[in-house]
Order: sequence, then C-alpha cells, then structure tokens
Amino acid sequence: METRPVLPIVVGVDGSEPSLRAVGWAADEAVLRGLPLRLVYASLWERYEGTHPADDPDRPSEEIMAEAVVHTAARRARHRQPDVTVSTGVVAEEPEYALVRESRAAALLVTGTRGRSGLVEALLGSVSLALAGRAHCPVAVVRGSPEDRAATPSPGRIVVGVGEDPEESRAVRFACEEARRRGVPLDAVRAWRSPVYETTDLPRTSGELARLHEREAAQALEAALRDLPAGIETHPRTVEGRARSVLAAASRDAALLVVGARRRPRTFGLHLGRVAHSVLHHSVCPVVVVPERE
Repeated sequence: METRPVLPIVVGVDGSEPSLRAVGWAADEAVLRGLPLRLVYASLWERYEGTHPADDPDRPSEEIMAEAVVHTAARRARHRQPDVTVSTGVVAEEPEYALVRESRAAALLVTGTRGRSGLVEALLGSVSLALAGRAHCPVAVVRGSPEDRAATPSPGRIVVGVGEDPEESRAVRFACEEARRRGVPLDAVRAWRSPVYETTDLPRTSGELARLHEREAAQALEAALRDLPAGIETHPRTVEGRARSVLAAASRDAALLVVGARRRPRTFGLHLGRVAHSVLHHSVCPVVVVPERE
C-alpha cells in the first residue's frame, strides 16, 4: 500500500509580532492535527551566491536577518508546543509567490495580520488576500492585536458560513473536522435576504416572500449537515442579512470562522468573492478560507 506523505502546516513569518502570534496559533493547530510545522520567511532581495560560514562578515545582511527571523519564530513555536516538529525555510522571493508554491505541499497555510486600520495593515493584508485567492490549500489568517482575545487560545466554537452548493462544501467538512478535533460545537450559519425588488409589494406578499427565502436557507443548512459524522454538536442558524455582516457578527464569540471561496478568474490571477474578502478584513477571530471546487 502506498503511504501518503505527511503534509506540514506552513506559516509565513516576517519578524513582526502578528506573525509570531500566527506561529503560536499554528503550533497549537499542528499538535491538534499531529502534523509538523514549517516556518517560511520570503522576501525579494538579490540572491546571494554560494554558502558562507555563520560568522562570515561578507554575508548579506538580508540573509542574516532572515535567519534570525525564522530562528525566533521556531523558538516561539517550541516554547508554545515543546513537542511540535519544526522546520524552517528562507526564500529570496516575493512572499505571495513563495507561499503559494509552498501551499502545493501543505495541509494548511497560515499568516498573521496587524490591527484593523492604517497603511501597514493594508500592505500586510494584501499578502493574506493574495494567498487566500491563490493558495492550493486552506488559508488561515490569524487576526488580533496584543489586547485582542483572539490572540490567546479559546475553546470557543467553530462557525462555518454555508454558501452555494452546500452538499459539496469543502468548507463545511473542514469546519466539521475542526470542531471534532477541538471537542467544541459547530455553528452552521446561512444568511438570507429577500431581494429588494421582491419586497416592494403589499406587506402580506412581502412577508410570504421573506418566509420563502428563510425556508430555502433552512433547507440549505439541512443539506450541508446531512452527512456529518455522529457525535458532533451542531447548531444550524438562519439569519436575515448580508452574509458578510452576519458572519462578521458571528465571529465575535467564536474560536474560528470558516468560509468557502470559489476563486473567480481575472485578467491577472484570481480574486476572492465579496464574502470571503470582507470577513478577512472584519472578523474578530481567526479565519480559514477553504477553496471550493471550481
């Protein structure tokens, strides 16, 4: 029988405190899954030639700094989870390209992001958005500031947004496995809205249409949860409102928010749908974006 390779959890690190918090979160996840952890620093600089001793004064400062970044991240991971297996990598390449390539042989790709405003957050967030739109495996974006409760482990609950094609949703299966591993409830949320043009009729007709959309949302939830393994506590909820607003609100007391994403082709690369894009910016807890089938 052919043995399948054990894929690591890969974390993109850059030396910042947000990326180190992502390392801690990923170390916990690696232990939960029984997987190794791989820490990757990627930055575009002129490639250095050959190898040099560690004390060589001619070594490029970028190389020395990059090694310090990954060593610090590895210490953080081992301090958080002493039994986790850690490897490191330094790549002289744009982080988006290097980490997308790493995602081809990863179980999960993890990045951190800074606070909720300012140019720095926007720049770092561009990497997370690029990875969520192009990676070949699920992507976890660990939000939170030093004061945020999201920076510390919490048993909480797992929230999954149920979207189109619920019976074939990889996001639902991913969320189910996370709930099982952590031993916490799974909240499956389906947002629904009556189209504006349908609610301008008589009040009675509008109410009937609203109930119709709510029933359709409930049926989608039932289909999504129909074949889940036994023993997982599930809480299906239909909520009226925009999906991105409903899920952002649900993230406030969750340990993890899971959303599916169908990547939409553009002239240059791929991009996320509006719901995944929005929750990456506004969720309180860590978010996992799971690629759905094309």
